[in-house]
Amino acid sequence: MSPERAVAGTFTARMMALIFAVVAGTVLLSVGAVAFLTVERVNDQAEQQALGIGRTLAADTSLRHEVAAYAGQQSPDPQVLAAGPLQQDAEAARKRSGALFVVVTNDRGIRLSHPNPAELGRRVSTEPRALGGQEFVAREHGTLGESVRAKVPVFDDSGAVIGEVSIGVAVSTVAGQVRQAVVSVLLVGVAALVLGGVAAATLVRWLRRVTLGLEPEEMAQLVRDQEAVLYGVDDGVIGIGPEGRISVRNKTARQMLGLPRRSDARDIVGLPYADAGLPERLVDGVDAVRGGGEGAGAPIRLELPERVVRARVHDVVREGSSLGQVVMLRDLTTLEELGSRLNAVEAMAGALRAQRHEFANRLHTISGLLAHGEVERAGSYVGEIIDSGPVREPVTNIAAVTDPYLRAFIGAKGVQAHERGVALRVGEATALFGTLAEAQDVTAILGNLVDNALEAAVTAPETPRWVEVDLLSEDATLHLAVADSGAGVAPGLDVFAEGTTTRGKDDADAHGHGVGLTLARRLARLVGGDLWIADPGGGEPGVGAVFAARLPGVLDDDARHHPSGPPPGKGTP
Repeated sequence: MSPERAVAGTFTARMMALIFAVVAGTVLLSVGAVAFLTVERVNDQAEQQALGIGRTLAADTSLRHEVAAYAGQQSPDPQVLAAGPLQQDAEAARKRSGALFVVVTNDRGIRLSHPNPAELGRRVSTEPRALGGQEFVAREHGTLGESVRAKVPVFDDSGAVIGEVSIGVAVSTVAGQVRQAVVSVLLVGVAALVLGGVAAATLVRWLRRVTLGLEPEEMAQLVRDQEAVLYGVDDGVIGIGPEGRISVRNKTARQMLGLPRRSDARDIVGLPYADAGLPERLVDGVDAVRGGGEGAGAPIRLELPERVVRARVHDVVREGSSLGQVVMLRDLTTLEELGSRLNAVEAMAGALRAQRHEFANRLHTISGLLAHGEVERAGSYVGEIIDSGPVREPVTNIAAVTDPYLRAFIGAKGVQAHERGVALRVGEATALFGTLAEAQDVTAILGNLVDNALEAAVTAPETPRWVEVDLLSEDATLHLAVADSGAGVAPGLDVFAEGTTTRGKDDADAHGHGVGLTLARRLARLVGGDLWIADPGGGEPGVGAVFAARLPGVLDDDARHHPSGPPPGKGTP
């Protein structure tokens, strides 16, 4: 745990503290509100109770007659009052209603009844406001203590005020009801705190499970790191959640797989990976990893229209929980193009080594003749070399190829073919004018076709074994065809399909096999041309397949202005 987290507390602790604070604050507010409302309600009830008792007594006919008898008196006899019907009726009403007191006065405010007989005949301790003809309700302090009291006027038959009835309800009774209500709310509050604690613990446990125990700061840092990684690497990245839906993908993955943009309604984020339009082999690879089947996690080669992509699916697990899968995509197009071109360079290097070896042999011969004094024979041998020119490539009609780079390349392939017992020749129909402007692409395509033709010729039982290359220029466009004496392309075999190989079964798993023709076609299409099977072959023994290609713009402009007729040394077209 970091020092910052130790000081500030974990997200779990802060969450629980916040929940308890909210629940406790809610309970306190509820207690205050209930206490206030209860006080108001109980006081109102007490006032209404006192007012109801006072109205009932003030309307009683016998009470009105008794009060009328004492109207205008300042000092009635207390003993007579104590034994009189007013005192008895008032006390009976007090006991029935549970009131603190029931006091009846005449129109002078003199008590005609009171719970304490000693107070009879005396003026009331509070202002007899009901004598003005209006009912009055208030909380006042009298001889019996503080109470909620109601004062109701008593009228005679003519409507004149002849006295008042004062009813009091003890404040202690009201306070008891308030305390009871507050205790009830507190009990409910304690239950709410307990329930809030259980809810908080459950929520925290769920959050820890969902967030894998990460703090909010750590999750925010993960988001920043994810953005930096996704858009800071050259590889394509696709994230798949545990439920099988694509959660993220970066720009590189979109460009590699030709996916919709993020602003497009067809964006794959949020879709099930099986319905997102991903290549079928990639979907199968994800299925294998999610199902833990055989071959799970193995590299997947994707032959796309414009590029070659290697994909690898990784299962992501943290603390025993599966977080889904991550698909890593790497573009191999440039690498394989360089590899194909490197093969062409290696072929030329091999041819140069063979020529160097032959030149060394010739020099050794001359040196030996001179060392033995055979000057005339040495001179004659040098003359033969001069007449024959440089070391000849074992390619028939190689003179028809005027481009130096292409001639050297075909010558190098001729050396390889000669070592394997195959005769490489340039077709009599070859008519190539000008020089190559895109030598690397042309040699990569031609080299792949020649290599496949050599393999087909070597593995075929028919002899003689041969491979023929035909070249034809049309302005800046180069047309080429490669034929062989092999067994031809098997019926129904799509040699340009992803993963298909023209090699033998024993060589099918070798590095690079099953790639060449697909890569060669891609290179041809990148320059605006194409590569196809002109004749699958296999119709008669010794006549194999013919592959043809059209490569626009690979020749210099001087090809379209070449003088009529073949160049010197060129065979008849």
